Amino acid sequence: MRNNAQKIIYSSFKYDLGSLYLAATDIGLCFVGSLNESLSELEAGMIKLYPGAVLVEDKTELQLYHQQFLEYFKGSRTIFTFPIDVKGTLFQQKVWKVLNDIPYGKTSSYGEIAAAIGQPNSFRAVGTAIGRNPLLIVVPCHRVIHKDGRLTGYRGKLEMKERLLDLEKCSINKSYE
Repeated sequence: MRNNAQKIIYSSFKYDLGSLYLAATDIGLCFVGSLNESLSELEAGMIKLYPGAVLVEDKTELQLYHQQFLEYFKGSRTIFTFPIDVKGTLFQQKVWKVLNDIPYGKTSSYGEIAAAIGQPNSFRAVGTAIGRNPLLIVVPCHRVIHKDGRLTGYRGKLEMKERLLDLEKCSINKSYE
């Protein structure tokens, strides 16, 4: 390993919905892959976000993150509490912060996100920023839908988005039983 290269720990984990790659820096979780995607998705993301970084596979180092994902997929966790290391432009950071305010099991539209950041006509730019979110599920971009209620655009593909929304809806319904 190069002396000054940033080290990124990664591994693939299996969950009820499928497998996910998780990656973390020494600061916190920096990437969540799409369901059942190959290592190349992670590698491409890391080249953009952390040029020159070295990927090191180590399941043990990622157990804190893995455990919280297990709890989320079982419906017993609605908020992630581990540290994150998310890189993006100032605009992307503003959008991603608003995504974190969308309650578990609820949805919001691109226009509502644009209005929340004080730029009501920037819904297309909001969509682009959401598409660049490296922390799927943790920064809940799956909760953003078209203003007419349709599911649209998602880095993890629409099937993953639908499954996550269904999971959250079912978990909320179980808690009311």
